[in-house]
Amino acid sequence: MMEVVIVAVAATLGNLLMGWDSSTIAAGMTYIKEEFDLDATLEGLIVSMSFITGTVVTIFSGTVCDLVGRRPMLITSSVMFFLSGLIMLWTPNVIVVLLARIVDGVAIALAVTLTPLYISEVAPADIRGQLNTLTQFACSGGMFLAYIMVFSMSLADSPSWRLMLGVISIPSVAYFLLAVFYLPESPRWLVSKGRLHEAEKVLKRLRGAEDVSGELALLAEGLSPGGEATSIEEYMVAPANEILVNQEAAKDYIKLYGPNEGVAMVAQPVNGQGSFASRSMLSQQGSFGTLTGGGLKDPIVNLFGSLHENTLPESGGSRSMLIHNANSIFDTSDNLHESSPFGTSDNLHAPLMSFQGGAGEKDRAYGSKDMLGMRSTSSLRSNSSFFHGTAVETPKNTNIGGGWQLVYKSADGAVGGKREGLQRVYLHADPAAVSHSQHVSFVSTSGYDIPIDGGEAFQAAALVSQSVIGTHDLLHLPEVAAKGPKWRGLLEPGVKRALIVGIGLQILQQAAGINGFLYYAPQILEQAGVGALLSNLGLSSASSSFLVNIVTTFCMLPCIGLAIRLMDISGRRSIMLYTIPILIVCLLVLVIKQFFEIDSVLDAAISAVSVVVYESVFCMGLGVIPNIICAEIFPTNVRGICISLTSLTYWGCTLIVTLIFPYLLQLLGLAGVFILFVVGCIISWIFVYLKVPETKGMPLEVIIEFFAIGAKPGTDPSTLGIKV
Repeated sequence: MMEVVIVAVAATLGNLLMGWDSSTIAAGMTYIKEEFDLDATLEGLIVSMSFITGTVVTIFSGTVCDLVGRRPMLITSSVMFFLSGLIMLWTPNVIVVLLARIVDGVAIALAVTLTPLYISEVAPADIRGQLNTLTQFACSGGMFLAYIMVFSMSLADSPSWRLMLGVISIPSVAYFLLAVFYLPESPRWLVSKGRLHEAEKVLKRLRGAEDVSGELALLAEGLSPGGEATSIEEYMVAPANEILVNQEAAKDYIKLYGPNEGVAMVAQPVNGQGSFASRSMLSQQGSFGTLTGGGLKDPIVNLFGSLHENTLPESGGSRSMLIHNANSIFDTSDNLHESSPFGTSDNLHAPLMSFQGGAGEKDRAYGSKDMLGMRSTSSLRSNSSFFHGTAVETPKNTNIGGGWQLVYKSADGAVGGKREGLQRVYLHADPAAVSHSQHVSFVSTSGYDIPIDGGEAFQAAALVSQSVIGTHDLLHLPEVAAKGPKWRGLLEPGVKRALIVGIGLQILQQAAGINGFLYYAPQILEQAGVGALLSNLGLSSASSSFLVNIVTTFCMLPCIGLAIRLMDISGRRSIMLYTIPILIVCLLVLVIKQFFEIDSVLDAAISAVSVVVYESVFCMGLGVIPNIICAEIFPTNVRGICISLTSLTYWGCTLIVTLIFPYLLQLLGLAGVFILFVVGCIISWIFVYLKVPETKGMPLEVIIEFFAIGAKPGTDPSTLGIKV
């Protein structure tokens, strides 16, 4: 999937320009103050003008991007970066500087808000976290490159701040050209507008595959989350002849198709007590009712966590081999193991079975219900895509990423051939159960016979709800996405729960103190004597400050690289839970050292290490993950609006921290402010532990379904279709 990686890298150019801008304005203010003799008010206004503009723009950006698309907004961002650079090049006075900062604020707001959203919608589930972490890498990389430039310019006799701030126009041209001529529109947005032919072309390009019918079906299903109508069911999955021995069971099984081999496996609903639904899908205590029955931890956290508790990275010892076995046994599609250039864990590729059209005489002889509730095989053409004219056809490739499969079955009581009786089924296997297979041969894509015990059936959990394909003409999908005012969708229980997570993360990201830390880190280092040590090299105070920032931003890059590697292995939640305590330690070190008399060189070293570690580790976790999660947890029809709300929270909190930090510093002193940041970090860790679920490797549409289910505390398990 190199194409989707290149697309994601191209999209992050906006984040690189944002990092570049933040560094150049911080450096340029040193010279702007001298030329225009600015007072503190004007200086603060110039710095904060982009924040103010970003706050205003964010209010409308989500709604507008839902109307016109994601790509036009990225193009607008590139144009604004270009114009802001041109204005800075010839600015004659402070008023024009402020105008340039306003234009720049529009560009930054669009890049920050829409790039994670765009990448989440084009990326496959297995590497979505990795690709979205590139936004932080690009931002820090832009800061690093910009500080190298301003450091070099500061060595001149009379540095030009106009040139420092105007150079951004050059890379913005490359951003514009890529956005116009290379970046595709989001396939999810295209499907929401009923432009399925265009969405199919984009998916084929991004996935490097001709058959994208399964994912195209997934995008269509995402327009109408099941919500309260969704049930969690348990199936036994086995080779076809295993269940077909029982003619009574043959009435209820779901056929699962292998590549050109007819029915390879079947799934039978479990009508008794099920161990997988209670242990691995819902909770270790035995039911969804127990899961929601008490305790401080949000039931959604447990619900999501149950999907990952049996999956370990490759280095995890013997249990990781179970996941490897699951991959081998169930891997029957040619397109399932497209690996990430950054590397992924085996547990991210645990597909169940791959559906393939072309059921033959053997299937018709069974006389059972097929997945579309249609006895006729006319819709199972071997070369058909997701749609052909107005005919609805079964997706041949049912893998939708992260070990999930999208298949279909007839609703209870539905007569074969009636589309309104069609139900979608999101299937997920129990990795532990798969490991016991030994004796029956099943051919994998590698060509080897995988042994499977003929007497063994495998347990799989499923999310079952009404299908969009079964109730709506695919050529009129906009009606599905547009039913009812979009703002009314914010009142859905699952959306409200997701907003709590998203807004909470954005608030606590600022409570951890990153903006105050960035603004005053140079002051901390100066007080610790780092500047005095560097002055021995013959550098000016400004050049010394720029050199320190070069070192700091450079140290961020390997840490973010590590986060890229781990984002889809360890997961978003785990990374935050492990990195926040490191932030607390760094802050406490800076506070405690002020109460001891230590050598000046040691003091400078401790301060420098604490500052660098804090900023680098923050970029790994709280710096990037809130935006990743916010781009994953909202339904397609309100995703733009919800992203606006969470981004508005980010900009508002950034502005508040920027404005009140000087007063807090005057009132409490630097040590007192850092103690407040420690408290903010502790609250952030508690919030992540109790409220933030793990979303790694899950398709966006499945994440949305889980939020809808988990937002119903106290629900009777029987109403979810769970047998306990």
